[in-house]
Amino acid sequence: MADSNRGIGAGSSTDDERITPSDISDRVRQLIGGAGDAAEQVSSAAVAVAAAVGTGLVLAAFLFGRRRGRRRSTLVEIVRV
Repeated sequence: MADSNRGIGAGSSTDDERITPSDISDRVRQLIGGAGDAAEQVSSAAVAVAAAVGTGLVLAAFLFGRRRGRRRSTLVEIVRV
């Protein structure tokens, strides 16, 4: 049964054909070529989102720290007699 399925499928070869390193590298380039363009688009969008989130976190930390500093700061009044 296993022998009857031999040679079926994409990229399969018969017993006479040898797979060379250049065949493998060509196939890898084909597979990565289509995915590489999509990955570049996704990575540029991910960088933009990460920058926006980072900026938002820094701004929020600044504003909350400022508010807390105002609430906890001591007010000292000096009165001359």
